[in-house]
Amino acid sequence: MVRPDGPHTGVVCGLSGRATRGRLGPGYRGPDFETGPKLLGVIRVLIADDETLMRAGIRLILENDPEITVVAEASDGRQAVELTLKHTIDVALLDIRMPGGDGLKAAEQIATRTSVVMLTTFGEDSYVAQALKVGATGFLLKDTPPQELINAVRKAARGEPILAPQITKRLIEKHLTAPNDGSEARRKIDTLTETERGVLKLVGEGLSNTEIGEQLFMATGTVKAHISRILPKLACSNRVQAAIVAHDAGLTRS
Repeated sequence: MVRPDGPHTGVVCGLSGRATRGRLGPGYRGPDFETGPKLLGVIRVLIADDETLMRAGIRLILENDPEITVVAEASDGRQAVELTLKHTIDVALLDIRMPGGDGLKAAEQIATRTSVVMLTTFGEDSYVAQALKVGATGFLLKDTPPQELINAVRKAARGEPILAPQITKRLIEKHLTAPNDGSEARRKIDTLTETERGVLKLVGEGLSNTEIGEQLFMATGTVKAHISRILPKLACSNRVQAAIVAHDAGLTRS
């Protein structure tokens, strides 16, 4: 909750009950902001949302973790792109719909520079599908619990996908209702090794890298290496697209 304290500042009451004072406007840069190399062990985050209270709430949650710092805020996609190009950002949290340049356009321009996680509300599946096509590494519902948000940022910083299970399930189910004989998907998986097929099957079932490793008796790093080889073979840019190929090819039904 934020209560006014002058035209540009506010007192934010956090999860711990303590209050912190700071600027809340778009383009805000925290006291630890640097333009040089990123701080060792600290995840540098950009938040882009047109709602001041939403940005303030996300900042408050993330900065409860000492290894995460919010270095920039943007109120629209255009500003998010400018800040990402100007500064070192590890993870960009983008509202999927914003006036003055939305999150989709921003994601398309910065996804090659940083991990992009889209913030969405229930029922925006078409926007989520577009975000994945332009290179976003994942998406979260705006009502995600605080600890899950922190965990998601940590995963995104490691290059792992962030996929809200509710949305992933709906996206795949929607895709499966379209006419598709699976021949193209089967042709694609013919290029995979037996081990890679096993990994892809579990990706299609929604397992994390750690869970896949436990199932196949692999180190998590080995699973990540397999997935990094699988995606280009399938002409996929993210995990959801690979999961859809697994479904189309019938891997998840065996």
